[in-house]
Amino acid sequence: MKLKRALRAFVEKITYTELSPEKIKPVLDDIVILLLECDVAYDVAEVIVSKLKERLTGVKAKRSEDRREIVLRILRETLVEILSSPGKIDLVKLAEEKRKKGAPLVMLFVGPNGHGKTTTIAKLAKWFKDRGFVPVVAAADTFRAGAIEQLEEHARRVGFKVIKHRYGADPAAVAYDAVAYAKTGKADVVLIDTAGRLQTDVNLLEEMKKIARVVKPDLTVFVGDALTGNDALDQALKFDRAVGIDASILVKMDADAKGGAALSIVYATGKPLLFIGTGQGYDDLIEFDPEVFVDTLLK
Repeated sequence: MKLKRALRAFVEKITYTELSPEKIKPVLDDIVILLLECDVAYDVAEVIVSKLKERLTGVKAKRSEDRREIVLRILRETLVEILSSPGKIDLVKLAEEKRKKGAPLVMLFVGPNGHGKTTTIAKLAKWFKDRGFVPVVAAADTFRAGAIEQLEEHARRVGFKVIKHRYGADPAAVAYDAVAYAKTGKADVVLIDTAGRLQTDVNLLEEMKKIARVVKPDLTVFVGDALTGNDALDQALKFDRAVGIDASILVKMDADAKGGAALSIVYATGKPLLFIGTGQGYDDLIEFDPEVFVDTLLK
């Protein structure tokens, strides 16, 4: 991962630099460029560098080995702070609280076509099943050819109920029926798949807003592709403005050569990252832990 290499290079360089404002400035200028090349958005890179400058200036250590540990600690604290700032959403706790009230947890998923939204929903259905909940999935993508069949195949493999209408039907009606089905006590969690919204398509965004008005989801989740880098950030921000997202999931993190998308999306949206997708298997959905993620970058 390019971000990992960039951070390592920064640590090595700053370890042997006099930690005075005038000496560390060129090194910090270099790290800004490296972060930008790793798909870290400019605003995020600026925040990281500002925090590092404040925390590193004047640090003293007797040996270079000691200083390296200090630099690593400060860098780790800075990155964890940024990734943890939106807080954490406990899906199990939310689902349990809703179940106690006799209501389902309703999650609406949004994001562009081709970013793995449907497969991610199937993975999440299994994730809930493994924790003792009964999921139902609304096939509210009534636009893309094959979308309903794709979801039904996932359902066959994982074992969950799909609520569907015909192609061309009102997606909001499909979502409504799925919630109504769950409210009869037959499901604890409703996962709503939607058409791949082109963030510039006004009609599709209006349709998505209608779904949200009809079912009033507990959580609206953006699903993005880490490989698209800053495009994923741009899409997340536009969806957030259009319908309001509560969290994100980033897929293809195992194949992301640069690695900056997670930092950018969390900081820019101010919303937590729920999961990262790390493969094609149904268990390849990992709960996002800022400390584990940063430790992986700095190893």
